[in-house]
Amino acid sequence: MPALDTNALVRYVVEDDVAQFAAAKRLIRKCVSEGQTLFVPVTVTLELEWVLRSSFEYAKDEVMQVLSSLFSAAELTFESEHALEVALQLYRKGPADFAHCLHIALAAQAGDLPLWTFDKRAAKVEGAQSISR
Repeated sequence: MPALDTNALVRYVVEDDVAQFAAAKRLIRKCVSEGQTLFVPVTVTLELEWVLRSSFEYAKDEVMQVLSSLFSAAELTFESEHALEVALQLYRKGPADFAHCLHIALAAQAGDLPLWTFDKRAAKVEGAQSISR
């Protein structure tokens, strides 16, 4: 199964570069027509969220909408998809950033909670615990 890098997914989502958007769209359509899904590593998903928020100034709600849409796309297969969906729910209802929510979800998936952290916002999320100073 072929995989997508963050830059290809960003171009497909943001459509800020006409030529690269068209190329990414062609690639995805070609793979779908050949019966292939595209693999998205968990690191690509994490980087995508960061790029949308930091480079393109997407608001939290916009990031959540993009990720939700991508997770339901039949042409994409996400590594640790269940943990990503849990992370998205934690992010939706909690004060922590998406990265910390994903760390918590992956730790939970591995059966290794709590996630010990110095991050005060992350420590407020179920599954995380603050390290005393």
